[in-house]
Amino acid sequence: MHFAVMAAEVIEWLAIRPTGTYLEATAGLGGHTAEIARRLTTGRVIANDRDAESLEMARRATAAWADRICFHQGAFSQLAAALPACGAEQVDGLLADLGVSRYQLTEPDRGFSFMAEGPLDMRMDRSTGITAADLVNQYAEKAIADLIYQLGEERRARKIARAIVRARPIRSTLHLARVVEQAVPRTGHLHPATRTFMALRMFVNDEQGELDRLLEIGPELLASGGRMVAISFMSLDDRKVKQRFRGLAQEGRATILTKHPLTPTAEETGLNPASRSAKLRVLEMK
Repeated sequence: MHFAVMAAEVIEWLAIRPTGTYLEATAGLGGHTAEIARRLTTGRVIANDRDAESLEMARRATAAWADRICFHQGAFSQLAAALPACGAEQVDGLLADLGVSRYQLTEPDRGFSFMAEGPLDMRMDRSTGITAADLVNQYAEKAIADLIYQLGEERRARKIARAIVRARPIRSTLHLARVVEQAVPRTGHLHPATRTFMALRMFVNDEQGELDRLLEIGPELLASGGRMVAISFMSLDDRKVKQRFRGLAQEGRATILTKHPLTPTAEETGLNPASRSAKLRVLEMK
């Protein structure tokens, strides 16, 4: 079952106007898009995502409001192109849910998970870029260790990178998971490959670089009084959002509406445990 994280809070803080124009930078399977669209009359939602397969599922899930939604495929760095493509100059609200799509994580063919056999792909946009297989089979040991340490915050990165290079060619998700598990046995509740898989995914999709571009481009797309709502799931992402919002406020260009980040209710985390680490921040442009 698909849950739109903190949907009630998103709608409240976007302050939806029935005639407004809204941009969802990470449409995913369309949960938030539907919540916004159903509150519009002559307004519009621009539903953007870099994953063509997710967008197609979102299109089907939101068919009841098709006349209020314009779909656009692109990474955060291509967001500015979404507005003219959908006949808009500025938007009244922008939502960025920075969590990874549950579809991507649970579909074995996408190669994101170590829980099922699949190709080592991990690309959110399968039409471009290197795969995780390219990375683990072709990159130097030090480069692999560095990215696992920096992006995955994995202290045992050198040992893992050494094992990966020795086991080449790495053929699949489960093969990689076994290599990591043999190199660094489980010490807590996390599977030993958790941080490695996360780091590879982040590198393959340039997630930190794309977030930087979102935080640079996003506020410029908002009309005066327009709001940006960002939901982060990792401290690294939340820190970047916080710093960018604070910088815009210090420049006198915006007002931070959430003194402290909002978190999901106990009821929501009970229904959707994956929402536990969510932090929501809101900025309003002057």
